[in-house]
Amino acid sequence: MRFSKVMTRISTHILALIVGVALTFGTLRVAASQAEPAPASPIVANSNPTLLAQASPTPGRSSFVTQAIARTGPAVVRIDTARTVTTNFSPFFEDPFFREFFGDRFSQQMPQERREQGQGSGFIIDSSGIILTNAHVVSGADEVTITLQDGREFEATVRGTDPVTDLAVVKINGSPSNLPVAALGDSGRVQVGDWAIAVGSPGGLNNTVTLGIISTLDRPSFQVGIPDKRVNFLQTDAAINPGNSGGPLLNDLGEVIGINTAIRANATGIGFAIPINKAKELKDILAAGREVPHPFVGIEMRDITPDIAKRFNQDPNSTIILPEVNGVFVARVLPNTPAERAGLRRGDVILEVDGQRVTRGLEIQNKVENSGVGKALKFKVQRGNQTLNLNVTTAQLQNS
Repeated sequence: MRFSKVMTRISTHILALIVGVALTFGTLRVAASQAEPAPASPIVANSNPTLLAQASPTPGRSSFVTQAIARTGPAVVRIDTARTVTTNFSPFFEDPFFREFFGDRFSQQMPQERREQGQGSGFIIDSSGIILTNAHVVSGADEVTITLQDGREFEATVRGTDPVTDLAVVKINGSPSNLPVAALGDSGRVQVGDWAIAVGSPGGLNNTVTLGIISTLDRPSFQVGIPDKRVNFLQTDAAINPGNSGGPLLNDLGEVIGINTAIRANATGIGFAIPINKAKELKDILAAGREVPHPFVGIEMRDITPDIAKRFNQDPNSTIILPEVNGVFVARVLPNTPAERAGLRRGDVILEVDGQRVTRGLEIQNKVENSGVGKALKFKVQRGNQTLNLNVTTAQLQNS
């Protein structure tokens, strides 16, 4: 009996010892796992600051988007506009009952005035209160109100607009102090795949930020669906909505690389921005209220290749025969333009401009744009089996 009690006590002590050792070992394992550093992430370990900014945020450290907005966000403004529109339309006399007795006599003779409100975005580029925005945001406005991110409001004046590039300069009235200024980048260094941050007031929602990438460079305005403009846009998938117009498109450093301008109506995630380098070229002209020179010749163009020309010529409905060459087809010659005066015709294929071979309409557009107003350009064209040299003198494009 005594022997059994002794063995039971010994067993109890041995069990307690085993459990104690196991607990101690487990505690050591847990402590070791807490003290052991986690494997380094290849992105975090990289010395590239851009890659570091893209790493998962840690407590106390902001993302590259946060840092970009902190740098330039305060300089982004909301622009509210008002304009008086005069028309001859009278809703009262458009009522069928009155039209039956009076016809159009009164509606044509009684001009009506109404106030139109508009809204867009912009950004301050100079501490004196110079703001860049889109021409369509402020064109025709007789009242302009600027609202800053910090809540301050100012009246402003439109200094200059250029509908051809859709750029405008607005100046805050007076001499306000402590105005934030946006950092301007270099759109010539932008590459497809770079980060793109859109900032503005879509739908009146101030200080809205969206993120995407640069999708394409040098997208011609005629491909975007606005052939009356002369801009090669930056294309982005950062969300742009009504009210974003005129606001900045930033890079990952918070520098302005573009001015948000347009969206593709029949698509999602396709927006367009004017490169900031174009705005840099024109901002001083617009701030001084001068007209921006835009040379033009007055033709509508299409790029052609031998295959395209062959298929066109085989169409039984074709009214002209195209030379089967690489060049630029003149689809239309506008009346009372330098092209018409020089003798260019629909169906001509432009082969050279000033001795330079051309195969795309964009090349001709850039050549004309860079030539200056009143410059004589030599166009080498093929018309049927003939090759002609025509001198076309550029003129100033009139804004409609």
